Amino acid sequence: MKLLMFYAPEFWFKTTYKVLDTVADTACDQRIRDTVVVFVHAEAEDEARAGKVLTKMVKNIKWLAGKFASKTVVLHSFSHLGMSKSSPEFAHQILIDAGNRLTNTGFTVEMTPFGYLHEFSLHVSGESLGRVFKEI
Repeated sequence: MKLLMFYAPEFWFKTTYKVLDTVADTACDQRIRDTVVVFVHAEAEDEARAGKVLTKMVKNIKWLAGKFASKTVVLHSFSHLGMSKSSPEFAHQILIDAGNRLTNTGFTVEMTPFGYLHEFSLHVSGESLGRVFKEI
């Protein structure tokens, strides 16, 4: 798994195009402030070690959020950080599971609609930890 994480004073996204026929039709246009935005790339090999990957993913997100005293997280599926890709079902489920774990520990979690392309605007903090890449 690869995580590209940003501390964003402001993040805006809008659904633009549905790319998976198996997901429900939805339209979103949302602005979120003071958040950690996480671009998540689930890899094929993650499926065999889902529990370990999920635990490390949540730990890394909480660590970065703590650096900025933020209790808001945006999870965004982003299958462009590597060559290996998990199944869409696994990628979606791990986002849901991570969201549930974070919510259960006091975070507010937003997810960009899975199976869609999005238009977005990302205002990233200029601090050194404003952008972090982790490979799990």
